[in-house]
Amino acid sequence: MAADTQALLSALQTVVDPNTGKDFVTSKALKNLQVNDGDVSFDVELGYPAKSQMPGFRKALIAAARTVAGVDNVSVNLTTKITTHAVQRGVALLPNVKNIVAVASGKGGVGKSTTTVNLALALAAEGAKVGILDADIYGPSQPMMMGIEGRPDSTDGQTMEPLENHGLQVMSIGFLVDKDEAMIWRGPMATQALDQLLRQTNWKELDYLLVDMPPGTGDIQLTLSQKVPLTGAVIVTTPQDIALLDARKGIKMFEKVGVPILGIVENMAVYCCPNCGHTEHIFGADGGKRMAAEYNMDYLGALPLNMQIRVQADSGKPTVVADPDGEVAGIYKAVARQVAIKIAQRAKDFSSKFPTIKVSKDT
Repeated sequence: MAADTQALLSALQTVVDPNTGKDFVTSKALKNLQVNDGDVSFDVELGYPAKSQMPGFRKALIAAARTVAGVDNVSVNLTTKITTHAVQRGVALLPNVKNIVAVASGKGGVGKSTTTVNLALALAAEGAKVGILDADIYGPSQPMMMGIEGRPDSTDGQTMEPLENHGLQVMSIGFLVDKDEAMIWRGPMATQALDQLLRQTNWKELDYLLVDMPPGTGDIQLTLSQKVPLTGAVIVTTPQDIALLDARKGIKMFEKVGVPILGIVENMAVYCCPNCGHTEHIFGADGGKRMAAEYNMDYLGALPLNMQIRVQADSGKPTVVADPDGEVAGIYKAVARQVAIKIAQRAKDFSSKFPTIKVSKDT
């Protein structure tokens, strides 16, 4: 007896993607359903990386299909297709980079660079191709955090090859100058250098490029948010009022240039004594959560004030690679997944679909 197609769809509709809250049928992730007597096959295409969750999804979908009478064998092909999404109006996309995400704080010292590198590693662990642009010209942190030394190669004398470690592509001014050299540059020079780092690096087919933004909302930050094709921004803050004050300024800057905020990450949210287990909100409690509610933005999660996060980043092996199955790495992975899902839900970019129009003058 052949399985009924409508009954199959109804059964598969009971399997809900826990990340989006939608089932795979109505969200149109399920494609190419084939029924051949008792053999059933279909594809499921996700718009975000979910390598660690694929086996669970497959198991649930097969179990649902087998509840239908007449189904003997079920074949499921789960894939991820990360597409390019819309950016600010009038800003051209970057070749070989699908989505650029700014990680910003408005204030220094809140753990923005540490958050950037761990989110990038978490996305890569789920199967995405990820890069980091260290946009802090005056205080580059990513070479140390990524455990990378050396100078970038150039095959043509015009462009640079990104350096790589832990599966990430990385570019930073820190690769081009001596470690102890101070960058005594005025704003226009720093902005031009940053633009070169972004556009003259041979990024290799990235799904996501995370930009570790410099603190503040000055000339460099404004130029970045106006001229770099940003899919969205993630705001990092501590619960402290003074950090929240500057984070609000960062939010306003992105709003003025039309860059959507993907969510807020609250860093150093709570300290837990490793000896007695006592918890203390050293920088205040739930400041980032309240700010997210105030601006009607997604609260992506809270990271603890934990010495191991700092030690691991300083050693060139950030938490997500140093302790991938640990509690803190789990938080970073959950935050990264939410960022990827928020991007997947945004409007796609269709500029590549349109033909190029050329106007010629007959002679």
